[in-house]
Amino acid sequence: MGPLQSLENKLVPAFTKNAPVQLPENVKKFIVKYLPIVNLVLGILSLLAALSLWSWANTTTRIIDNVNTISAIYGGKEVVPNRLSLLVWLSLIVLAVEAVLYIAAYPGTKAKKKSGWNLLFYAALLNLAYGIVNAFTDYGTVMSLVGTLIGTVIGLFFLFQIRSYYTGSTTKAASKTKK
Repeated sequence: MGPLQSLENKLVPAFTKNAPVQLPENVKKFIVKYLPIVNLVLGILSLLAALSLWSWANTTTRIIDNVNTISAIYGGKEVVPNRLSLLVWLSLIVLAVEAVLYIAAYPGTKAKKKSGWNLLFYAALLNLAYGIVNAFTDYGTVMSLVGTLIGTVIGLFFLFQIRSYYTGSTTKAASKTKK
């Protein structure tokens, strides 16, 4: 059992039977029905956002280089001493990876396979890790960390509430009640 599987197993009771509220079955079925489409839309929007961030970062870098070159030509020093930070490029990579995870989860969630659910779980963990790292940079704040934590808990709650549809335990329970 890998570390992510171990983490998942520890989170199952917290977000299912020990959760303060449970989603009604009809809400769970609704989420499961439309989750593949939501994944696809989020994946495409995330790819577009990554492309926009990449374009913005490249444009900004070119402008900074041009301004510094003009300043050097006229005997001045660098106007903008530092280029875009590593965090901007890390954000771009994380956004692109999350987009790929959402799109890759589409067939699995459509077929109600655990592999599709796992990809969404990995995307949530990646987003959490990025949010924590971001909070300790010049761009992050305590409130951004709090927002990331709240968003992750809410996302994991919904994800774990529908987990049984992807592990087959819902169909097993339904077949037992029919007998």
